[in-house]
Parts: sequence; C-alpha cells; structure tokens
Amino acid sequence: MSSNEMTPLGINDLRRHYASVSQRIDEALLRVTRSGWYILGRELEAFEKVFASYCDVPHCIGVGNGTDALELALRGLGVCPGTEVITTANAGMYSSTAILATGATPSYVDVDPASLLLDPQQLQSRIGAKTRAVVATHLYGQLAEIETIVDIASRFGIPVVEDCAQAHGAARAGRKAGSFGAVGCFSFYPTKNLGAIGDGGALTTRNAELAARLRRLRHYGWGEKYAVAVGGGKNSRLDELQAAVLSAKMELLDGWNSRRREIAAAYSQNIRQPRITVPSIRGEEYVAHLYVIQSSHRDSLQRHLSSCAIDTDIHYPIPDHWQTPIRQMGAEIHLPVTETAARTVLSLPCFPEMIDDEVQRVIDACNSWPT
Repeated sequence: MSSNEMTPLGINDLRRHYASVSQRIDEALLRVTRSGWYILGRELEAFEKVFASYCDVPHCIGVGNGTDALELALRGLGVCPGTEVITTANAGMYSSTAILATGATPSYVDVDPASLLLDPQQLQSRIGAKTRAVVATHLYGQLAEIETIVDIASRFGIPVVEDCAQAHGAARAGRKAGSFGAVGCFSFYPTKNLGAIGDGGALTTRNAELAARLRRLRHYGWGEKYAVAVGGGKNSRLDELQAAVLSAKMELLDGWNSRRREIAAAYSQNIRQPRITVPSIRGEEYVAHLYVIQSSHRDSLQRHLSSCAIDTDIHYPIPDHWQTPIRQMGAEIHLPVTETAARTVLSLPCFPEMIDDEVQRVIDACNSWPT
C-alpha cells in the first residue's frame, strides 16, 4: 500500500474513543437531561467526591476549564496586581494567561534539558519579595520534581500550584498529581487522559479554608445567593453533563494510562533513528498524555511522517516569553533550554485506542526517515 492509500493516523481519535465508551456516555447524558437540573447539582457533587478520593485529597471543586482552574487557584492564594508568580515558559501560555488575568506578572525559570520540566536548581534564585506563588506544570503527563519544588518554595512561605492538566493519575510512591502542592489544577478538555465532551476543569486541595474560598470564587464570589462575599469571583462551573460523563469514565482512567505507557515504552525501545532523541521509559510518574521526541531536524521529520499519513503536532512552538503580551512588558528574558525545545520537540500519536499495528507503523516511519 502506498502512502497515498494509507489510512491517516491522527494524533488523537475522539471518534474511536467515544465508540469505546459510548454506552456509558449515552446513559450519563440521558440521566442528566431527564433530571431537569444542569448546574451545581448531584452529578457535580458525585464527581467531585470520586475525583477527590482518586487524588487522595479531601476537596475537589469543579470549574469551567483548566485555565480558569489556574486563575482561581492563584486568586484563592492571594495573587494580585503588583505580585509575581514563578512558572515555566514551555507549556503553551496557559499558566501565563492565568497569571496575567490576576494582574500579576509571570517570572520565568528555565527547564531541565532531559525532562523539559521546571528545573528546581533555578527556582530558589528566582524567588523574590514580590513572589506570591509557583506554578509547576506536570508537562506531557510526567510528574515534575514536585517534592523538591514544594520544599524549596515552602522555605520562603510560597505556595505551589500544580498544573495537572496533562497528568491525571500520574503518581510517585503512590501519591498522585494534585496532592503535593497547595492546590492542583486539572483540565478535562476532550483530548486529556480524562476528558469531557466539552470544556471542564477542577481544583484539588487538602486545605478546607482554601476549598471554601475556591467554591465561592467559581460562583461569582457569592457567600449567599446574590451576596458577594469575596472579590475576584467569576462564573466558572463544571456543568452536570460534563460531571456525569467524567464520572462514567473514571474507573477506566488507570487502564487508559497503562495503555499509554505501553505505547510510549514501545516507541522509546524501538525508535532507533540517530537523529531522533526519545524520552526515557518511566513508571507511574508518567501517564503519557503526550509522547514527545526531539530532533534538530524536526521540520524534515514532520514532513516525512506526514508523507506516511501520520499526524504529528508541536507542543509547544512559541515559548511564553516570545508571545506578544509578554514581549510588550519589555523585560529581556533568555531561557536557552526552553528556546531550543521550541525548535526541536515533536509529538507522535499516543492514545489508548491505538492498536499495536499502528504503534509499529509509527516506529517504522521514524526509523525509515532518511539520515
């Protein structure tokens, strides 16, 4: 079969994903539509309870999307105009967007060249008098060195926000993403490891007082109906339909993550093209939301894979400090590892519904790339 006759292989396949869980989703949607209650109801309460238990924390607060989760977490921790939040610049501008929404200023640290995660060795030197929080992103589904990050930040009394949007179920020594810092922020965008059928997000925390504040912030800041008790609130609620769908999928998440790891391990073991750098094989701390390789000839590789009818993507091509809103702030920022990664990273298809023949097809295509 020629490349022109090959069935295209996408970076994700939500039609295939729906087919694998269609009965669960259809039953959940029908249950909600028949209930006549669509916002802040029993479905949300049930999902918050089960997701909090899964993350081994006492509190979960469902919100409209993952970026809202980050913004509300920062507001809940007292981030405001005139303060700074430390983060990385290689994760798609999401944390920067949330920081800017609070009126605070992003302060960037570079990433580790092997993992592309926040480099704890650079963190301490960035903490200053205006620092109010650190956002640590578990990028590509791999846990950051979160224990070290929390330890460093806590010496200065600085809370850590975990960006868990790509890391549902990632764990170290049995402890899951979203349970290490002051608050964890999740996205349930449809392509996430645990995805809704639209936008959705959640916050997790061990702190009851913070949880109460976050519940108010997601619902206009109300203490009682129509009575605003806390400033900075917004309309950001995980609706009943999304909550029901997420609950229906929860018991399948660990199995999906296991399959993602299998695919990632097969890639790392068998892609042997010398111009491609593959990530190391990892355990439970990696849930393979994205399988990201690096190559100094990335564009040529991407064209080659496209000719083999294999879709790829770049996560992420523009570092935050190169984006217009940050450039307009005037500071000169140099992050050499981040900048190199933006020119070299490439994401291969990695989703649990892939069959072994498709995994091998990607491996063969990478290895057939002319040297």
